Amino acid sequence: MSRTVDVVVIGAGPVGENVADRAVQGGLSVALVEAELVGGECSYWACMPTKALLRPAHALAAASRVPGAREAITGTLDPAAAFAFRDQVASGWDDTGQVSWLEGAGIDLVRGHGRLTGERTVEVTNDGAVHVLHARHAVVVATGSTPVIPDLPGLTAAHPWTTREAISTSVVPKRLAILGGGMVASEFATMFTALGSSVTVLVRGDALLASLEPFAGERVAAALRESGAEVRVRIGITQVNRAASSGPLTLELSDGSHLEVDELLLATGRRPATIDLGLDSQGLTHLGLQPGQVLATDDTLRVMAADHTPIPWLYAAGDVNGRALLTHQGKYQARAAGDVIAARANGTRVDDAPWGAHVATADHGAVPSVVFTDPEVATVGLTAAQAQAQHRSVRVVDYDLGWIAGATVTAENYQGQARFVVDTERQVLLGATFVGQDVAELLQAATFAVVGQIPLHRLWHAVPAYPTLSEVWLRLLETLGRESAITPEQNCPNPSGRSHAALPTAPRG
Repeated sequence: MSRTVDVVVIGAGPVGENVADRAVQGGLSVALVEAELVGGECSYWACMPTKALLRPAHALAAASRVPGAREAITGTLDPAAAFAFRDQVASGWDDTGQVSWLEGAGIDLVRGHGRLTGERTVEVTNDGAVHVLHARHAVVVATGSTPVIPDLPGLTAAHPWTTREAISTSVVPKRLAILGGGMVASEFATMFTALGSSVTVLVRGDALLASLEPFAGERVAAALRESGAEVRVRIGITQVNRAASSGPLTLELSDGSHLEVDELLLATGRRPATIDLGLDSQGLTHLGLQPGQVLATDDTLRVMAADHTPIPWLYAAGDVNGRALLTHQGKYQARAAGDVIAARANGTRVDDAPWGAHVATADHGAVPSVVFTDPEVATVGLTAAQAQAQHRSVRVVDYDLGWIAGATVTAENYQGQARFVVDTERQVLLGATFVGQDVAELLQAATFAVVGQIPLHRLWHAVPAYPTLSEVWLRLLETLGRESAITPEQNCPNPSGRSHAALPTAPRG
């Protein structure tokens, strides 16, 4: 079978769905190719089920910190009920609802594995049947990423868990080792500790959550240890042994010690899913693309050829392009890609200036993310180290969230910290990090400030409601000092980064 449509999208996860939807809304016909479940990794094995399985732990911990509520807690977390809630959120690993949405949106679903075989051509294979799709205007790769599996002796035979096995299990291992030190490792450590596992996190680097502000990893590691988990840094695995398929594993560690566990979860990163995509097919060898590589793009999401020029008909959105491996950022790229494909196909103006309608500018320093540990970590923009590495004129201000009135009514002895990274020349926010219970809800305001480059003097007029955690904005502005209250007419750069006289701190009430 062979047919022609305007756009072919390979991968029907949230990124591919959004590309397809925007292209259809732009008047184009779209064929969406998917080999597994429509909705992708996020819907069934990542974002949604993991947050559902973390939510009971967060709710129980929050209740335990409030006098009057803690006395009502009569038991521990119920794993069976938590797993049932996860199954509900993951739709029982059934994509009927997602397929129904595609049909309503006018998007044509083609089941099977898609491979590029030439310019604007995708071959889809499903149970031996071959369906060839030709695109008049564009092919979009939205195949996501796959787990990185370390090359360790005995690992394959030991059948370790990846995140898929870990999130779909209905058995709580008595002893669980997690290899990794990033967001995924931290969230699964929080989850399985709350479910009742004895968790050991093996961090090969110097710290947990090392890509974030240092205090974030320190506070999360401290909380994990307090809850009963063990966090070991600067240590890896040199060999894995499992005598029987369902028996315990013995891990030989880089410090010469041994660790016996019931399951091993690999949280060692992800790589772009481009191995069997046809990048090296005979019809595409002139582009110089290699299987397994990141599909680097320009800001309108066109894939760059080996000579660093954009390929007019080939786009990549989401994890596969390596720009920002987060679902919401991939969906953001997808909206830009779908819209710009439609604009180019229809001959309308392309808005490709920074922050234009057809570019993914936010990928370069305005990426929001949340680590759903307890405490939560919410970040957007640059860390202090990143800003300083870019030779910005920077001032960093920290504030103890426990000093805020909203914190005192949220939890007894609330623990948390906030940080602003400020460009002292332009007087705008470059980045923000919040660590504490419920801080994810602070993040969108910070994202507005970073993306909108709202001057500090204007932020003074964004009055936070009392008593809420959002009052941290006022306290951080007060800590910054009078330079953040300067009007545009008075604004003079302060390249040294030194503050002027600080405003008096207002009383908590």
